[in-house]
Amino acid sequence: MLVLFLLILVLAAACVLAVRGVRAEARKAEEPLVVPESFLAPRSLEGVLCGQLMDGDITRRQYTRSMEGIAARDEARHPLVVPWHLGAGEE
Repeated sequence: MLVLFLLILVLAAACVLAVRGVRAEARKAEEPLVVPESFLAPRSLEGVLCGQLMDGDITRRQYTRSMEGIAARDEARHPLVVPWHLGAGEE
């Protein structure tokens, strides 16, 4: 029984020392995160408008009107077509 207890104690100590070593290495190797500017750039008109709204370049009302215009343009370009064989609520 004593041998089993000592074996468990040695394994636990080895695990603790291994984890401490990994954490110390992680702290040393920690470098600041560099994010490319192109990653943060908006990729759509909605993104540009959202950025302008957050920066205070446009008002909430201007943002809403612009989004309404985008929605109207999208509806004209790609109208929503409901299949005729499906009634309301049927799938």
